[in-house]
Amino acid sequence: MRILSGIQPSGTLHLGNYFGMMQPAIALQEKGEAFYFIADYHSMTSLFNAEQRRKNTLDVALDFLACGLDPQKSVFFRQSDVPEVCELAWILSTLTPMSMLEKAHSFKDKSAKGIPINHGLFAYPVLMAADILIYDSNVVPVGQDQKQHVEMTRDIAIKFNEAYGETFIIPEPQIKGETAKVPGLDGEKMSKSYGNTLEIFGEEKSLRKKVMGIKMDSRTPEETKPDADQNLAIQLLKLVAPAATAADFENRLRAGGLGYGDLKKQLFASYWEHFAEARKKRAELAANLDYVNGVLADGANKARTLAQKVLKRARKASGLE
Repeated sequence: MRILSGIQPSGTLHLGNYFGMMQPAIALQEKGEAFYFIADYHSMTSLFNAEQRRKNTLDVALDFLACGLDPQKSVFFRQSDVPEVCELAWILSTLTPMSMLEKAHSFKDKSAKGIPINHGLFAYPVLMAADILIYDSNVVPVGQDQKQHVEMTRDIAIKFNEAYGETFIIPEPQIKGETAKVPGLDGEKMSKSYGNTLEIFGEEKSLRKKVMGIKMDSRTPEETKPDADQNLAIQLLKLVAPAATAADFENRLRAGGLGYGDLKKQLFASYWEHFAEARKKRAELAANLDYVNGVLADGANKARTLAQKVLKRARKASGLE
């Protein structure tokens, strides 16, 4: 079983990235041949600062390795180090209906929020399809918001196979349901685009301020709160605290007597502890960038060898060779 997933270096990684994609992907290292890439091509649809992209790409590499990605168990690389993916994206785009791209949730959501739309953002699902298909991927661990794009990948691959003969493996999405949608600090989906994130490796003082600034309702501590499970701080606490701790605070909030300030203090303490070991490992990696760059270079060599083989298959099937 080959597993494929990618993550954009479009900004600082946050809890939504970690629980929605990184943690499930890292767990899958033990269950198959894992290919994980830093999607720097994709970041070009929203990030237009070259130096920032370079910095973000390195930060993503450090974050992922610190959180448990093992280069002995997976292939880890920069998307742009495998340029064959862009050629395959063009080939696939000739079979992709405009109507399909117009229905993409990410495109519609960003358009509705007034975020400027460029061709890259509109055609994002085609490049994502190329990312997946060029490595003969079987399983794609993604957040709920990306499930539709994997379904589009399946549709595009089927269209290609019907037009030119069996060429591509049809992949399956894998969603970790209970943490697939991580709420942001405003209650919406956590996203860099919405500015509501809690970073994995942020600075302690600023992160504490963010947590303590989460807005609560006007009920007093003494009031019972039968909807305690819907409380934003409780939802986040369930992600980063031991199950018993999260359950205790939820029960106390429901029964009345627990102040929101005390709840948010516990949320920050649990969050900070959750990533304590990863912070230590990240500092060690940051002091040894030759190792990090070597991991990415080795991963790119392995990924490109496979990509060239699959692209050649697609070129031959479609009459380009």
